[in-house]
Amino acid sequence: MDTSPARTVVVTGAAGGIGSEIVDRFLVAGDTVVASDLSGATLKTWRTRWDTDAAGGRCERLHTVAADIGSEDSVAAFADTVRQRFGAADVLINNAGFFSHTLFEEMSTEEWRRILDINLTGTFLMIRAFVPLMKEGRRGRIVNIGSGSVHNGTPQQAHYVAAKGGVMGLSRVLARELAQYDITVNLLTPGLTITPMTAGVLPEPLLEMQRNLRSFHRDETPADLVGTIFFLASEDAAFLTGQTLNVDGGLYFV
Repeated sequence: MDTSPARTVVVTGAAGGIGSEIVDRFLVAGDTVVASDLSGATLKTWRTRWDTDAAGGRCERLHTVAADIGSEDSVAAFADTVRQRFGAADVLINNAGFFSHTLFEEMSTEEWRRILDINLTGTFLMIRAFVPLMKEGRRGRIVNIGSGSVHNGTPQQAHYVAAKGGVMGLSRVLARELAQYDITVNLLTPGLTITPMTAGVLPEPLLEMQRNLRSFHRDETPADLVGTIFFLASEDAAFLTGQTLNVDGGLYFV
């Protein structure tokens, strides 16, 4: 059982379906959460779900910072804000991501770079900016959110799969380099996850195929991921690093 004291937890892509569940899990645990997304207006609207619920003081422990993780300057300013306001970053959840569907031969260099900037370079920039805060505290937990697409090579997502494959490699290298500071780096690869944004967009035949292929014949939801993420951020996972935990309901065994 995790009995660690309250932590400062940084979450990117917080306003999405998965990000919201991650934020809520850490707030329930009594942690201070610094939630980031691209739009300040979106964050202001999004956080009302906690502002209207005073139970456990969650709204008082939730802080929002708008940041573009693909921008070096924006990420540096984000990290500086966390340093000035909280003096520490105990946990970093790199959840922000974006993908599009394009055949490889039709993919422009601009689109390729955009997807890599958000998914791979953004993860690199966030870790580089926040590791100094973790090193000062001589401990830290970094959890990178990858994608199950790296296990099957999803068609029309060469840029996204390449980026998430890069995050896997980055996680393994940093697990080696940062262990001396008691910082763990692990990767979670979700399967196709149904969020409010994707629920009305994904075609039913695709969802049915996913359900049939899984060992558990149902849709995957953000709630299926947060337990593993919380574990990776806990003291219970203090001796676990450089690992990829695949959470897809038993679709791929890796």
